Amino acid sequence: MFVLELSYTAPLDQVDAVLEAHVAWLDAQYERGVFLASGRKNPRDGGVILAVAGDRARIEEVAATDPFVTAGVCAYRITEFTATKTAPELERYRESPS
Repeated sequence: MFVLELSYTAPLDQVDAVLEAHVAWLDAQYERGVFLASGRKNPRDGGVILAVAGDRARIEEVAATDPFVTAGVCAYRITEFTATKTAPELERYRESPS
């Protein structure tokens, strides 16, 4: 499982200019089963995405296709973690510690 932290690198008007494309990209990742949750940070200086994938390389590939990234308005910080405890709704993503 991965936590993707987005930090805006441009003013909000530039971020907002790409927002519609970013939301369409988010929707596509949800349809593929890659993203589990997402939203804006408060204060609005970026966002957070909870994601699943086979490995870090795949998540890095996905993040690189975000319109926010291709437009140069955000940077990603990706943290991988082992979800050893989850809410019942996320049980299928639970892992055993190694």
